[in-house]
Amino acid sequence: MRVDLFDFELPPERIALRPASPRDAARLLVVRPGGTEDRSVRDLPRLLRRGDVLVFNDTKVIPAQLEGRRGDARIGATLHKREGVREWLAFVRNARRLRPGDRIDFGSDVAGRVVEKRADGSLLLGFEGTEPVELLLQRAGRMPLPPYIAGKRPADARDAEDYQTMFAREEGAVAAPTAALHFTQGLVEALAEAGIGTETLTLHVGAGTFLPVKAQDTAEHAMHSEWGRIGAAAADRLNRAREAGGRIVAVGTTSLRLLESAAGEDRRLRPFEGDTAIFITPGYRFRAVDGLLTNFHLPRSTLFMLVSAMMGLERMRAAYAHAVAEGYRFYSYGDASLLLPGPEAAAR
Repeated sequence: MRVDLFDFELPPERIALRPASPRDAARLLVVRPGGTEDRSVRDLPRLLRRGDVLVFNDTKVIPAQLEGRRGDARIGATLHKREGVREWLAFVRNARRLRPGDRIDFGSDVAGRVVEKRADGSLLLGFEGTEPVELLLQRAGRMPLPPYIAGKRPADARDAEDYQTMFAREEGAVAAPTAALHFTQGLVEALAEAGIGTETLTLHVGAGTFLPVKAQDTAEHAMHSEWGRIGAAAADRLNRAREAGGRIVAVGTTSLRLLESAAGEDRRLRPFEGDTAIFITPGYRFRAVDGLLTNFHLPRSTLFMLVSAMMGLERMRAAYAHAVAEGYRFYSYGDASLLLPGPEAAAR
């Protein structure tokens, strides 16, 4: 499909620079085949059904942005995927100044060497020393805010908390699974009281999620791979929930992409551990999920393509036009949408 079909007008003032407070006070646009409805994230227990299961990503964001020097050259690196115990792939500013073997000093006694350059423009960096890389990043790195926020203000101490979900346990992401930022302990308890289950999986979100689609056609776009895992017990619980009539609702596109990667043609989930580069565009047949809770995405992005695949391009264009007109806040710190493509009982 032509990439320009996924373009839309977004006023810059619609980009949220801070999250809602409290988190579950964010607005929620419910999108169904029959139309849209303006609600709040706090309404989720009344919008879902007993037996439904929300699936969260428990990845934890690491301070993956580094600033360093090689001689007189300033080098900026954003790690996006672990390749070994001490090796990470990174998108690097000023990469043309670097060659394999070059040493980059990131300060705070943290340094790395260029192992190789990849065809996609990223570099493989190897970190010096014996300390765990996670400890090195705690010293020298900073929280990797999305470029559409970082371009308007610097990261600060608040972001260290604001940009982590309450489910964050497994270190390795360089971007937050932002749909889960809306959840609080009180909301999770209200969901449980309403008979709505929760499950977790792990997908370490990479910086590739922020890359623009430069191709003119979706068939020409190459997705960056990300590592994920769904355990056998979690897969079994989700299969049983669906067999009992519950819906599987992914919280965030990261959860959705891993669930779809783990599902077979029979729509059953299987244990999964490894890389996925799944790219979902209109025409895709969903196997694992029956709904999606997600934030509002960028024009021409792979994530807007994904939500259009679930609900239909024209329906999502109309929903986003409504969101812009009604003052919804967009992107990582913005409001949310609940996409329910199937038959829907009336909200309680």
